[in-house]
Amino acid sequence: MKLNAVIAGVGMTRFMKYPDKGLKELGAEATRAALADAGLELADLEGAFVGNCAAGLVTGQESIRGQVVLDSMGVGKIPIVNVENACASGSTAFVQASVMVSAGLHDVVLALGVEKLSHPDKSKSFAAFAGAMDVDELKQMMEDLAKAAAESAREGKGGGAGQSRSMFMDVYASAARAHMEKWGTTREQFAMVSAKNSLHGSLNPNAQFHEVLSVEDVLADREIVYPLTRSMCSPIGDGAAAAVILSERKARELGVEKPVRIATTVMHSGYNHAEDEPDTVQLSSAEAFEEAGLGPDDLDLAEVHDASAPAEIIAYEQIGLCKPGEGGRLVEEGVTRLGGRLPVNTSGGLLRKGHPVGASGLAQVVEISNQLRGRAGKRQVEGARRGLAQNGGGKKGNDAAAMVVTILES
Repeated sequence: MKLNAVIAGVGMTRFMKYPDKGLKELGAEATRAALADAGLELADLEGAFVGNCAAGLVTGQESIRGQVVLDSMGVGKIPIVNVENACASGSTAFVQASVMVSAGLHDVVLALGVEKLSHPDKSKSFAAFAGAMDVDELKQMMEDLAKAAAESAREGKGGGAGQSRSMFMDVYASAARAHMEKWGTTREQFAMVSAKNSLHGSLNPNAQFHEVLSVEDVLADREIVYPLTRSMCSPIGDGAAAAVILSERKARELGVEKPVRIATTVMHSGYNHAEDEPDTVQLSSAEAFEEAGLGPDDLDLAEVHDASAPAEIIAYEQIGLCKPGEGGRLVEEGVTRLGGRLPVNTSGGLLRKGHPVGASGLAQVVEISNQLRGRAGKRQVEGARRGLAQNGGGKKGNDAAAMVVTILES
């Protein structure tokens, strides 16, 4: 659909583990930063969509998460809609806020993603990830993943899914092994993604990790499940990200400087597709490009859902940044590095910026918005005018359960 909405302001916390901060503190920090960026006050908000995935399992807060967070800042009365959609919760909140403004129902809407994922008992955090799959199929899936991991790797590396690690790492590892077998993609190329994103993350004050890693460092790190080492897996963390979305008329009325235009934001749900049918990333990307009247060659940068290093390479191909099987070569040739033809995950991506799941999609929006407004500091992409964000969540059958692709323009 054609949108009539712009981003007037963005804000986020640094992503990391906050043992002494909860949803209220994190959400307030990101919200206040976004409003200040837009030159607005809390009283100007006419509605809010609040994305969160795991609070019910990790903190026990269910049902009214958005109301609890916003009431702590004195925000009430306005419609507050809670959005839970696995790792795509924040980007889904962004979709809903953009559509609400475009429909003419409100002029000023907050999209907030906030997550408290770290917990002294890691089994709670891992349970939150497991809940993003069909629980009726979970036991069989875990058995299949463990068997596949054990058969493909060294003896003893198959167990631990959902216990010592998120079982999504087993899902990503399985996809990585399939990509290696079909296309000849190498473990070194996966490591290049992590090394690249570590450089980008070192330049981002809001990133969880600032250490620059070499390809050798990544490969030498502790193995999680073959072919993934720890540095190839996104970390558990906490944080919040927010965007204030205005109608174009309201932005003109307020004299908002350098608003970011939402060219399109597209969402699809997964389905059990045949091997020759498009998956949710391909569906959402193709639709987004068509609605925006653009193609992959028109992009200046992208933020993709690199919950694992192989996922970034596979995303290159799904979005259409290169042909199938050429994703490894794209990163090897430096195309997706800062200074390359199409920098990807200039924020450091989920791998280095961090992945507090309900906030991750909106953090992508924050990064691209700052890039398009020339405010990304040492990681600024020169002349950036258009950027794409791809954020998925959950798993159902052979696809992601939810997928959002957004294209923003300066």
